[in-house]
Amino acid sequence: MTIAAPLACARLVVSESRSAISRPTGGSVGSLKVLKFKVNGGVPSTFCLSRCRRLSTPRCALNETQSAEADKSGVFDQEYIVSQLDKEAFQRDGYVHLRGVLSEEELATIIEPVYTKFMTGELKPEGRDLCDMSGATNLSPEDFKLFNAMLPRKYYPSWQGNVFELRCQSIADQLCQGDMMIDYDQILAKRPLSEDATFAWHQDMAYWPPFTKEHATATCWLALDDSTVQNGCMRFLPGSHKEPELRRHSPVKLASSRMDDESSHALCTEVDEEKEKPLYVEISRGDITVHNENVVHGSGPNRSEGWRRAYVLAFRKRSTVEEERKHGFTHSHNDTFNWDQYHDWVNDQ
Repeated sequence: MTIAAPLACARLVVSESRSAISRPTGGSVGSLKVLKFKVNGGVPSTFCLSRCRRLSTPRCALNETQSAEADKSGVFDQEYIVSQLDKEAFQRDGYVHLRGVLSEEELATIIEPVYTKFMTGELKPEGRDLCDMSGATNLSPEDFKLFNAMLPRKYYPSWQGNVFELRCQSIADQLCQGDMMIDYDQILAKRPLSEDATFAWHQDMAYWPPFTKEHATATCWLALDDSTVQNGCMRFLPGSHKEPELRRHSPVKLASSRMDDESSHALCTEVDEEKEKPLYVEISRGDITVHNENVVHGSGPNRSEGWRRAYVLAFRKRSTVEEERKHGFTHSHNDTFNWDQYHDWVNDQ
């Protein structure tokens, strides 16, 4: 019998009431393929009832076989258990959508209060760790089109160790065979009606120096608002992480309102959307997507009248993170490793 870490069994129990989660339904917007994941009010689903029955058995009493054979991913006694089907999807596609990682109560009491303090300037990262990722250079933070705050855990240490971190740590270990640790975190919020609030197609490894051969990554992308095609949800090229080499990247070509290629810290790669058939993945508030280091992904503009807020927590192998830190690489935009070095490395491939 495998006994879970004491922390997992001793965590404070919060409200277990949740909305029922429906099965994904297919849809389309123009020529785009869309995956829709809706949260419905009303009577709990079979999944919720099943999960409640499982909660009668303490998490520390579940063995590895029972956990792996769970028919659906979900929260079990405060720990998030990833189903075998979702593990296989992550390996096959390079990303996976996990539903209900945080409850409404957890979002409202643990994540949103701190998130809002960063967006209003009550908490402020230093230097270039606060920037507009749209590339605009003439806007004050309250007017940013694509609000970016790097390393909020660094600038507000009291946020460290929260329930989202604990669940994502478990998720990353399950998806990447353990020994994962937090590499960086990031707040990303797209202003309403902002055509410039986009992330071009890219692979994360294009931004990172290849210090080690161990590149395994699990980047957990939390939706604080329902994430849709209209407001700029995540989009992926399923299976692109299996390509033998990293695609060629170059600096994003910035609009005339932006100062220079450096101003957005952004890279892009070419994607033929007609031939490669990307998936635009719509998810609900409290859900996450998890993607690896090589899958091609990005997100479109926010054409809705509401914010599209996300919180990113990225995990990599402990040996990789330790090697990064030895070189002074922290993912801060203030690092002495400048972005030109990464551009040169990528373009030399």
